Amino acid sequence: MDNSALTCIDFPAQSTGIVPDDQACFQIWRELGMPEHIRTHSLMVARIATRLAEWADQRGIAVRVQEVRAAALLHDLGKAYTITHQGNHSHIGASLVMDRTGNPAIAQGVIHHVRWPGELDLDRHFLPLAVLYADKRVVHDRIVTIRERFQDILDRYANSFERMQKIYRSHAKVHALEKLLEQSLEVDLYAYPFDRRGVVQ
Repeated sequence: MDNSALTCIDFPAQSTGIVPDDQACFQIWRELGMPEHIRTHSLMVARIATRLAEWADQRGIAVRVQEVRAAALLHDLGKAYTITHQGNHSHIGASLVMDRTGNPAIAQGVIHHVRWPGELDLDRHFLPLAVLYADKRVVHDRIVTIRERFQDILDRYANSFERMQKIYRSHAKVHALEKLLEQSLEVDLYAYPFDRRGVVQ
């Protein structure tokens, strides 16, 4: 299948269909058998993405906070399937989200939480970029720096030179995204204690 047909990077995905609240997201987790450790990771990612969305809303960026939060809570929805059957968890998760919510904006956040192939434009693509950034700040259940997160990704997934190159390109883009978020939201993301336990070490 043509990947461009799935990604919709040339224009913001439409916010239509359902925007599930937390309890609805948790019910989807239960129905699809999401493992406990992935639920914990998703909650941490949602904490960061939600805070980013709140700051964006305060600064006049068009964003629906609960929609960003729902995308973050559901970003690893495809993991349970791929643990058993393999496959691309972000694509499978996006398909499951479309089936459950009918909301392309949330599905776009899910399909692009691993890698964003488009321009870093917060006004047009805040939701997927927020979920991508939030995911790159969490290793399992710990909030870490981008550098630590990508080291974890390299350790687990850089099993070929091509894969390693993709990871490094993604790291560069997320680093640029962090700088853009800091400028636009007027916050030091490295210093902000998303986990409420103090500055990331």
